[in-house]
Amino acid sequence: MGEMRTPEQELSRFRGRLVVAGIVGVICFLLLVARFVYLQVVRYDYYATRAEDNRISLVPIVPNRGVIMDSNGTVLARNYSAYTLEVTPSKVPDLEATIEELSKLVDIQPKDRRRLKKLMEETKSFESLPLRNRLTDEEVARFVAQRYRFPGVELKARLFRDYPLGNFASHVLGYIGRITDRDLARIEENDDSANYRGTNYIGKSGLEKSYERELHGQTGFEEVEVDSGGRALRALRRIPATPGNNLILSMDLKLQEVAEKAFGNRRGSLVAIEPGTGAVLAMVSVPTFDPNLFVDGISPQDWEDLNNSPNHPMINRALNGAYPPGSTFKPFMALAALANGKRVASQAYPDPGYFEFGGHRFRDDVPGGHGAVDLPRSIAVSCDTYYYRLANDMGIDMIASYMGQFGFGSRSGIDLDGESSGILPSPEWKRRRFKRPEQQKWFGGETISIGIGQGYNAYTPLQLAHATATLASGGVMYRPHLVRYIVDARDGTKRPVAAQPIKQIPIKPEHLEAVRRGMIMVNKPGGTGASVFASAPYVVAGKTGTAQVFSLKGGKYQAGRVAERLRDHALYIAFAPADKPTIALAILVENGGFGATSAAPIARQVLDYYLLGKLPGAPAPELKSVEQAAADGHAPGEEPHGD
Repeated sequence: MGEMRTPEQELSRFRGRLVVAGIVGVICFLLLVARFVYLQVVRYDYYATRAEDNRISLVPIVPNRGVIMDSNGTVLARNYSAYTLEVTPSKVPDLEATIEELSKLVDIQPKDRRRLKKLMEETKSFESLPLRNRLTDEEVARFVAQRYRFPGVELKARLFRDYPLGNFASHVLGYIGRITDRDLARIEENDDSANYRGTNYIGKSGLEKSYERELHGQTGFEEVEVDSGGRALRALRRIPATPGNNLILSMDLKLQEVAEKAFGNRRGSLVAIEPGTGAVLAMVSVPTFDPNLFVDGISPQDWEDLNNSPNHPMINRALNGAYPPGSTFKPFMALAALANGKRVASQAYPDPGYFEFGGHRFRDDVPGGHGAVDLPRSIAVSCDTYYYRLANDMGIDMIASYMGQFGFGSRSGIDLDGESSGILPSPEWKRRRFKRPEQQKWFGGETISIGIGQGYNAYTPLQLAHATATLASGGVMYRPHLVRYIVDARDGTKRPVAAQPIKQIPIKPEHLEAVRRGMIMVNKPGGTGASVFASAPYVVAGKTGTAQVFSLKGGKYQAGRVAERLRDHALYIAFAPADKPTIALAILVENGGFGATSAAPIARQVLDYYLLGKLPGAPAPELKSVEQAAADGHAPGEEPHGD
C-alpha cells in the first residue's frame, strides 16, 4: 500500500514542478531569442543575400560573337539567331518517352538523338542540352501550344555561327564547338568563368581559337524577380552584353579563291606574304573542310569521313605539314656560301654530272652535267653538283647556323595556334632525335644531301614563305600575321595589328643581288621555270623545287611507274616584282612531280591576279618582246629541265 501524502506535500511537489517547468520555459525562450538574434543580427547579411537570391535570378546575356572579314570587308564568319529545343535531363522523368512525344510535334532525326546522348555523356545531367537546333516557325508554334505537357523542355533563342563560304579558307578561319571539360578547365584557369556563363561554344581551331578573347565579347546579365516556383515576374535590372570585336584580315578573298582553285583536286599548300609587313595575303591548305559541320556538333559519320580520309582534310598543311624543301633551299645555301666566304658569285665550277664523296657518287639530274657553273647560274638551272660540293665545303654546323637565321626549324610566331617547328638538321639535333649511339653519329654523306634540300630537312610551307619574304625584304624578318585590324564592335574604332620586325639578318647588297639575279634567271630562257613565265609582263624572282618522297636506291625516277602517293613533291618559291617585291610566296603540291610543271603554274595564276588583276581564263597580258628580254640580259635558250 502506497504512502499517503498530505495536502501540504502535494502542494510542495506541484510548486517544484511548476518552478522546473518555468525554468525550462525561460531557457527555451532565451534559446529562441538567441537564435532570433543570431539569424536577424549576426547572420543578417548572409540570409538577406540568400533570400534576395531566391527572389532574384541572374540570367546571363550571351554576347554576339565578332565577325571575321577579309581585307575588302567580305564576311567570312558571321552569326544568326534561331530557336533551339533544349532538354534538362534531370528534370525529365522519362527522357525516351518525352523525346517520342516531342517527335510528333518537331522533326527529330536519329542524328539529333545521337548528339544528345553524346552531350549527356560529356556534361552534367542538370545542364540544358540542345535536342534540335534551328526550329522552323511552324515547329515553334506547335511546341509552344503543347509546352505544358513537357516539364524540363524549353525553347531558347541561340546565336549560331555561320561560315557563308563553306569550305573556303577553312583552315585559316577554324571553327567553333561546344565547350568541353577541358575548355572549362582552361576558362577557370584564366579566371574567365563569369564571362562564359550561358555560353555553349568556344573557338576550337584557326582564328576562332587564337582570337577567342577578342571574338567572344563580354557576357551581360539580367536581374529577374521570380516567384517560389521559379517563374519570372518582372525584370529589375539589365546589364547588356558587349559584343565581340570584329576581325579584318590581311587576306584577300579573291586572291585566296584564285589560289585554292589553282590546285584543282591536288593536295598541297600555298602561303603568300607581304614582305614589308609580314601580312599574310593568302594561306591555302587543300583539301579543305566545311566548318559549318561543327556548329551544331559534328555527326559521327561526318567526323569519321573527315578523320579517315586518306587526303587528311583536317590537317593544316601550311602550318603543320613538314616537307623537304628540295631545290628551293638552294638560294639560301647560295647566300650562306657568300656570307661565309665559301663562294664568290662570279667563280665557276665544273659540273661533270656527279660529285664523288666517300666512295659514293651523288648524281645530278643532267647525266652529262651543266658544264661550268657560277653561283647565279647554279640557281637558274638548279645544279645539284654545285650544291653537293658547296655543302661539303661548308659543313653541317655552318649550314645549320646560317639557315636558322631565316627561321628554318623554328616557329614563325604567326597568330594561329598549333604551328609546327619543322626540322633543321644538325649533329646536336640528331643526338636528341635518336636513342642508340650508332644512330646519333653524323655522317658526311648526310651533309651532302642537306645541301640540296633533302635528307633530314623538313619545313612547313609557312616557314618556306617566311624565309622567302625575309629574303625579298633584304633580310628584315617580320612576324607573319593574318589579322590586319581589330575593330571595336561598340564604336567601330580600328586597332591596327602593327608590323612587328623580329630581326635584321645582315646581308651584303652584292650578295643579295647575286642570289636575286639567279632567281630571276630561273624564269628566263634556260632557267627551270622559263616556260611558265615566258609571257609574264612583270619580272619575278623564283626557284623551282622537287623533293624526293622515297629512296630510289640508285634507280631512275619515272613518275608514271611510281604509285601516286610515292611521287616527288613539287615546290616553288618566288617574290615579285623582283626589284621592289610586294608579294612573296611558297607553294607545295604533294606528289606533284616537278616544281616547274605542278607548282610554278599555280604561282603564275596567283601572281597574275595579284600584280595585274588578271583572273584565270582572262585574256593574256601584253607579252614582252624578244628585244625586251634581251635588254634584261637574257636570250631565248633551252627548255627547262630538272626541277
